[in-house]
Amino acid sequence: MSILSYLIPISLTMGAIGLVAFIYTVRSNQYDDPEGDSRRILSDEWDDHPKP
Repeated sequence: MSILSYLIPISLTMGAIGLVAFIYTVRSNQYDDPEGDSRRILSDEWDDHPKP
């Protein structure tokens, strides 16, 4: 049972790190257009001058 005193704080810390990483990606607009890229990769049209 003494191993739980190590495992519980470690798992809570790892969960908090994952939550902070997820919040960071949401705030930095990583998930703005999730369907657009999947549709563009299947398209036959080529964009020779993409937007910067």
